[in-house]
Amino acid sequence: MEMTVYGAEAVCASCVQAPPSRATAEWLHAAIQRKYGNGVTVRYVDVDQPVTADDHIYCSKIAADEVYYPLVVAEGHILGEGFITLKPIFHFLEQAGFIDVRS
Repeated sequence: MEMTVYGAEAVCASCVQAPPSRATAEWLHAAIQRKYGNGVTVRYVDVDQPVTADDHIYCSKIAADEVYYPLVVAEGHILGEGFITLKPIFHFLEQAGFIDVRS
């Protein structure tokens, strides 16, 4: 499964206490890998450099202030925006059939 983190190098003004988006993507990848192994890849996309059609859609939503970055998306589902937490992401992965490898 692929998970995408959309963001920018600059931290948004309202998220000054949050880590930068790229750091969020790295942290998220490490946390998922520790818990679920290598079945999930985390891709970082700069909002100013979308690549795919889906990237353009989500980056446009960020530009229009419909959602905030960092924005975490997997299989068309928004799993978090702004200050990212693991609980909803882990819940989504478990619903998708991922099993904690540490058990």
